[in-house]
Amino acid sequence: MLELDKILVRQGAFSLAADCKIEAAKRLVITGPSGAGKSTLLSVIAGFFAPSKGRILWQEREITQATPSERPVAMLFQDGNLFPHLTVWQNAALGLRPSLKLNQDEKARVKAALERVELAEFAQRKPGDLSGGQQSRVALARVLLQDKPLILLDEPFAALGPALRQQMLALVDEIAAERGAGVLMVSHDPQDAKSFADQVILVADGQVHAPRETAEIFANPPAALVAYLGES
Repeated sequence: MLELDKILVRQGAFSLAADCKIEAAKRLVITGPSGAGKSTLLSVIAGFFAPSKGRILWQEREITQATPSERPVAMLFQDGNLFPHLTVWQNAALGLRPSLKLNQDEKARVKAALERVELAEFAQRKPGDLSGGQQSRVALARVLLQDKPLILLDEPFAALGPALRQQMLALVDEIAAERGAGVLMVSHDPQDAKSFADQVILVADGQVHAPRETAEIFANPPAALVAYLGES
């Protein structure tokens, strides 16, 4: 269980409040208007931005002051965060050791992760030699190697076409299921939520709303979601 206990985030005139619990091993989509604070929420959970008030707990243990590497999360950013001067193998291996000084067992794990995302034959290529979908797979391999119980996705597949995005979401779902990991994904596309998520978290008007079952929230949407989706 991930618990956001009376969290308050302030950035200049912007503020965001969160007081909710998120079940482990669930697939959740975080949605809401642009600028509402969806990416900020992920950054707070991941430890890249400190809340002004409140506590973050994982399995009843407080992690509010923990560094990103100490937290039970692996994050996949919108741009994949790949290093253009490193090979596919090296970019993936960063998920194990930033120094890239790996023992034989760790090297085998990198190979297995690249095989899992169907990129083993591209191990010595640079990111610039890959397609957008292949670059996303490299970033996903790095997340796989971190082996954390919670995967955070900040619209990493937004630049991909609909078919390829759904393919990547299916791969994330498979990997998360294999690892027993939960997924928190920011998305503006309601179809992502309907096809992927067990639950939806709405972020709007300075508030992180408690998770609701996907089918239920779209069948009976709150006013803020109706306004965002533009439905009558």
